Amino acid sequence: MKNYSGFLKEKLTKENFEKLSALKNDAVINFVGECVELCNPSSVFVRTDSKEDIDYIRKKSLELGEEKNLGIKGHTYHFDGYYDQARDKENTRYLVSKADSSLSDLKTIDKEKGVQEVKGIMNNIMQDKEMFVCFFCLGPTNSKFSVLAMQITDSAYVGHSDDILYRPGYEQFKRSKVKNDFFKFVHSAGELENCVSKNVVQRRVYINLDDMLIYSANTQYAGNTVGLKKLALRLAIRKASQSDWLSEHMFLMSITDKGKKAYFAGAYPSMCGKTSTAMIPGEKIVGDDIVYIREIDGKAHAVNVERGIFGIIKGVNSKDDPLLFKALTTEGEVIFSNILVNNGIPYWLGMGIENVPEKGVNFSGEWFKGKKDAKGEEILLSHKNGRYTVSLKGLENLDENLENPEGVELSGIIYGGRDSDTSVPVEEALSWDQGILIKASCIESETTAATLGKEGVREFNPMSNMDFLSIPLSRYIEMNLEFGRKLKKQPKIFSVNYFIRDKSGNFLNDIQDKRVWLKWMRLKVENKCRALSTPTGSIPKYEDLKRLFKEVLGKDYKKESYVQQFTLRIPENLAKIKRIREIYKKYENVPRSLFKELDAQEKRLLECRKKFSDYVSPENFQEV
Repeated sequence: MKNYSGFLKEKLTKENFEKLSALKNDAVINFVGECVELCNPSSVFVRTDSKEDIDYIRKKSLELGEEKNLGIKGHTYHFDGYYDQARDKENTRYLVSKADSSLSDLKTIDKEKGVQEVKGIMNNIMQDKEMFVCFFCLGPTNSKFSVLAMQITDSAYVGHSDDILYRPGYEQFKRSKVKNDFFKFVHSAGELENCVSKNVVQRRVYINLDDMLIYSANTQYAGNTVGLKKLALRLAIRKASQSDWLSEHMFLMSITDKGKKAYFAGAYPSMCGKTSTAMIPGEKIVGDDIVYIREIDGKAHAVNVERGIFGIIKGVNSKDDPLLFKALTTEGEVIFSNILVNNGIPYWLGMGIENVPEKGVNFSGEWFKGKKDAKGEEILLSHKNGRYTVSLKGLENLDENLENPEGVELSGIIYGGRDSDTSVPVEEALSWDQGILIKASCIESETTAATLGKEGVREFNPMSNMDFLSIPLSRYIEMNLEFGRKLKKQPKIFSVNYFIRDKSGNFLNDIQDKRVWLKWMRLKVENKCRALSTPTGSIPKYEDLKRLFKEVLGKDYKKESYVQQFTLRIPENLAKIKRIREIYKKYENVPRSLFKELDAQEKRLLECRKKFSDYVSPENFQEV
């Protein structure tokens, strides 16, 4: 391997070269050298953990026009290009050698061909730009959970977002005894036009698992560019598969019962209530998106990989999300993206206020109500996938264990989806294996605006992690099974569904009902309540929910609502089993236990239908 030390000494200022040299890490030097040689920036800034370095990148984002100030101190906004508003699933590919067939069920490109292509695209791509070299830590610092990462980018907006979302890692790199074990990301927004990426047709996100390296070019949307987020999740899943831990697409929160906390992790696909669940009033948030889970003393412990939130802003309002809404409307560091701006005030869909302006500036440029794009489709005031980036420390309900190097012990794991016709609002799995094989591995959810493509399509999304798998699905399922089996104390597994509808299409859940489902799960992990046994799992008793609705929401919970919500819909459940069975037949080496579990659930459902009918009231089930 070429030694880039002399090369960088000539290309960098003395101050920036000394920052790199102080790490005493040849792998870092060589990575930076390769990127500088490839991208050919006009200058290079090396970011340490100092306040001055962090402020430098923040100010650069404003100077370059990537962000602009809003009326509230610390608040800025950023626009991505009109056609750069979501993760680009089609052009996100793994670089795989021809001899490697282990990732045949994922989007891949021949490694030699892909490297040549992306390096061709990125050759001199930073000419006349400044390169930012940033160091971060995924997970709490000085922890067995920690994973180090470097982000190299020509976007100050990306660097600023990284700083809000992730813990500084320069000093951690200095302390690390293992010098070549870190994630690497190189990104360029490419040629800019009106401060947004111009050549989105050449947008590429290419993943080299062997080198733990990801290339991202001609895009600004954070899901494609903030490497430590979903791109790092892919690398971490691969890394975890080679060890004995889990990297999961989950929130992490504490739920209190009489002053005593229990911690839950939860995996929900995008737009299925994930962040709003983690932000439930009265409870505490540890994180909203990604966790690492390890076994410690026979128990499952988890940490939040991040220290901030990059959340979908659509629907965030003062009634349903009071704590988050307060953080987004008071002083503090917040980046809004792809929303409407009018007189220094941000506006978004579902904001819950009257007198929303009929003109302003948004991701389409000057906007007015009724404006249409080139295809004749109306441009809404804010994009459905508009976002906010905010530090968790700006939230009043932050749990005190965010930075605990040992993480928190998990009492429960929740799997959710967007399901209008099959699953009940809340249910406990029959066992760890049934929870992983049925609740987790069989998630279906309607697509949303968070990814490119059509909305409203039923999408198979096991563990809410399908888009980010970097190992075969069969191995991923086995990892989860094996992890639980080695625990002396397994977290209980639950499923939730906030989107069940009646035959007329009306939702059977109110938006705040999730507060009750969480409290019931909290009682269940402590064995403080009984449940009813059904063919698909254990459901709450009416008496317990009636009491909880009164205590938590001050509402009278009618028996009629309970029966509607928790009726077992046997035809729909059988149809789902049939769909899932056919899907898994397409994958290689799927654990036989998955098909056995599907068969067992199908048998229980058929016996139940024979005894009762197609639709079975919860009143027919026995207490366990």
